[in-house]
Parts: sequence; C-alpha cells; structure tokens
Amino acid sequence: MKFAIPKSLTGPALAGLALSVTPIVFTSLLTYYAVVHEATIASFTAWQWAIITVVCSITSAGLTPPTMLALIFGYFLGWNAVLPLFVINFGGILFINLLVRWLDHDRFLAFLSRNPKAQSVLDRILNNELEVIFFAKLSPILPFGLTNLLFALSGAKLKNIILGGFLGMTPRTLIAIWSGHEAREIKALLENPNQSSWTQIVIIGLIVVSIAGLWQVIQRSLK
Repeated sequence: MKFAIPKSLTGPALAGLALSVTPIVFTSLLTYYAVVHEATIASFTAWQWAIITVVCSITSAGLTPPTMLALIFGYFLGWNAVLPLFVINFGGILFINLLVRWLDHDRFLAFLSRNPKAQSVLDRILNNELEVIFFAKLSPILPFGLTNLLFALSGAKLKNIILGGFLGMTPRTLIAIWSGHEAREIKALLENPNQSSWTQIVIIGLIVVSIAGLWQVIQRSLK
C-alpha cells in the first residue's frame, strides 16, 4: 500500500510549517545554552562574534529568530551589537530569497494562477508591496522566516524586501538590543524580555501600527 502525499503539501506549504515551528524549538535551545554558558559566551573574542554573526545570518532564515538574537547580542555586546544584527537580518532575507528562487518559486506561482481570486488579491497587494513589507516587518509577533518566505514566493522585488525590512525591523531590533543591554541577568532577560513598562507599551504600539497599516493597505488594494 503506497502512502500518498496530499497535493496541498507543496514545498512552500511544508517550508511555511517548518518556519513556524522550528523557531520555537531553537529559541528554547538558545535560551538554555545562553543561560548555562553565560561566562563562556562573555569571554568570546571579536573573531568569534564575527563567526557567530555569519552563521546566524544563515540560520536566521528559519531557525534562530533575530529578535531573540538581538536580546542575546545586546546583553553581551551592548550597542556594538547593532551592526552584527543588521548583517544577520539582511543575511536571512537574502538566503531565503535565493533558496526560494532555486527550489519552488515557479510552482507556487503556477498554483496561484489556477485561483484567479487569490491571484487578483496578490497582484493588488504587490502594487503596494513596500508598504506591506514595512508593516509586516514592524510587527514583533510575525515570524521573521515565514514573512521572508511569503514575500519571496509572492514575487516581491528584492530591493523592496530589503528596504521595507530595514525600515520595519529597525525599531524592534533597537528595542531588543536596548533591553539586552540594560538587563542584569541573562536568565531574567530571556524569561521576560519586556520587563520595563515602557518597553511593553512600545511593543504593543508596534503591533497596533503594524496591524492597522496592513489592514489599510489591503482594504485600499481591494477597492
């Protein structure tokens, strides 16, 4: 008896599932390692941090959430973490774009072409792709890897993904670095990253602005 794989489980669908689940697992592992080996990490040299940055720029595409990395880098490096974090963010964006275009991009577009309504909505949204990318990246709750995958599959221009990603990710990245820099204990930081009340207010504000912005863009595109 042969086991048939459902047609709905395409490459993009499986990748989307993986990019939603694996960051949760790796966040737990990363938290455990940072807490247990805090003294060792604190003694890393500049070259070691450079190597970690390169590795994380690849793994951030779907394994290690950049916001979690920003907290850890901020804790150990302070504001010197700004440059490595932007390298990691852009490295993740470029890696997932190259991977998508190499694997299953054409199949996804062919699937959409069989659904005129979905294709029509996507076309209208892509007319405002820079705004959509900006508001999506502004939200601290949308998975980094999953949004990169969706934008790459949709056919959005790489320059808009990078520009929108830069503008959207900058506020939440700086907040995470600041939270890490101000924390006194790595364990307390990772267990409750938004300890201060003003940080919680800013995070909530980013989520509200992100949702409101995406809603306006989508509603405008459907008129």
